[in-house]
Amino acid sequence: MNINWYPGHMKKTKEEIQNNLKLVDIVLEIIDARIPESSRNPMLDEILGNKPRLIIMNKSDLADSKVNKMWIHKFKQDGIPATLMNSKEKINVSRIYDLAKAELSEKFERIEAKNIENKVIRMMIVGIPNAGKSTFINNVAKRKSANVGNRPGVTKTKQWIKTGANIELLDTPGVLWPKFDEETGLNLSYTHAIKDEIVNIEDLTLKFLEKMKEDYPENLNERYGVDPEKPALEIYEDVARKRGAIISGGDFDYTRTANIILTDFRSGKLGRITLERP
Repeated sequence: MNINWYPGHMKKTKEEIQNNLKLVDIVLEIIDARIPESSRNPMLDEILGNKPRLIIMNKSDLADSKVNKMWIHKFKQDGIPATLMNSKEKINVSRIYDLAKAELSEKFERIEAKNIENKVIRMMIVGIPNAGKSTFINNVAKRKSANVGNRPGVTKTKQWIKTGANIELLDTPGVLWPKFDEETGLNLSYTHAIKDEIVNIEDLTLKFLEKMKEDYPENLNERYGVDPEKPALEIYEDVARKRGAIISGGDFDYTRTANIILTDFRSGKLGRITLERP
């Protein structure tokens, strides 16, 4: 499956990030804990340069807890502090502030040396579509400040948000990059960072089941009562049969079944799943 995705507004976002870097102290990179590698835009390294950065592993409650710890350790080795986050629950804002302040220690030392009273940290929020940036911002700000939706690309304009917690947030639209390999494209599609409308959802689901057979066979059995040793197509059809996804003439409704399986994964009903290891 070849998937390339680079709408015009995403090119504009890249330029906005570059132009607004000087306005902020640190960048918060929101990634999807289920796909920590695929949900990191490789262009950001070039764009951000040496700007201090903090990684927020969002949707960690949907990801494999053991693998979450592996990724936190990996990012630490890479010199980037990271913390787990479930943006749908109360966020520990003080922890985010403390992590950011530690990265900005030189700045705060200069401020203290000048006897200036300024504890505010200005943060830019970046991330791919559907990583949960807007939900995160609204949670931290304790009010609806950013547009939220379960479709990629809902946030489309620059927004400054004051939180009342010595943190000011600069929101940016979700941005992907011009081209990616097949595995990355699949991972982005599984998690809905790429819209279902531009992929073949039946083929996508078959690929997903092959991945589940390899990494999380017990989840398939527990959720659907299917034999994970069977070929992926047979598992697909078994799920259709068990869920009553049958059309006239007795044929399987592959599209409806695909939606059932992918929705179960995206909502966590299929269990805590991480598609990538460090």
